[in-house]
Amino acid sequence: MSYRKAFYVVCGLVVSLAALLVAQQKRPGYTDTAVLPGQEWHVHDSNRPHPRMVAPGKALGDAPSDATVLFDGKDLSRWMQQGKGADKGKVVDAKWTIANGYFEVAPGTGALITREKFGDVQLHIEWSEPTDIKGQDQDRGNSGVLLMDRYEIQVLDSWVNQTYADGQAGSLYGQWPPLVNPIRPPGQWQAYDIVFESPRFEGEKLVRSATATVFFNGVMVHLRKEILGTMVHRAVAKYSPHGDEEPLSLQDHGHKVRYRNVWIRRLQGYDQPER
Repeated sequence: MSYRKAFYVVCGLVVSLAALLVAQQKRPGYTDTAVLPGQEWHVHDSNRPHPRMVAPGKALGDAPSDATVLFDGKDLSRWMQQGKGADKGKVVDAKWTIANGYFEVAPGTGALITREKFGDVQLHIEWSEPTDIKGQDQDRGNSGVLLMDRYEIQVLDSWVNQTYADGQAGSLYGQWPPLVNPIRPPGQWQAYDIVFESPRFEGEKLVRSATATVFFNGVMVHLRKEILGTMVHRAVAKYSPHGDEEPLSLQDHGHKVRYRNVWIRRLQGYDQPER
């Protein structure tokens, strides 16, 4: 390398280093302000870590870049079912029907269960009720989204269909009715956006109840509502200790409810941005 070329290389490195130092010196914020209560950071702290970048979905309702897509409109490879009859006690491939970008409950085959387990999550799921309206009360388009395979957000045709308040669509089944009923008519697609905080146990002791925040067709119907325990019919829900992560399941209640666009985000450490 010639002297002149070496000179320019050294100058370039010096300029780059200087620019880096200037950029660090100009990092927005302060370090001479008061420390925020309960935190280690000053108000507008220039050294506070920034949240990592996550690319949102291209359209409203599409999965963001850090989501696990549980159904992409093509297959149910991320799901399974507990076998019945000759297959009782076995895990079998999902038997629900796939068509036109959605999957449909196959009555009598049992609940659909994710192969992967989850704890604290954000869940997006869309569902549609049969248009051939039959039955009433709970016998009309009944299914359910069961977080950790036990805490149910009710799925039901609640369009001009009276049932008990804590059993209609959007309810924390048997525990809390939704704040309002924003359901669309049968045949149209409904959407749940759920933020679920799982319970915490120390041995046999419950130390933190689960909570759910639920948006139903974009309308908030639960705000960090405390879940009383495992879903149960005609009784008060109670907790039983279980793992930190459990599968998500969809209920087979004998009705041909359809589902599509299912994705989930793990929220472990969600209150702490990536450094």
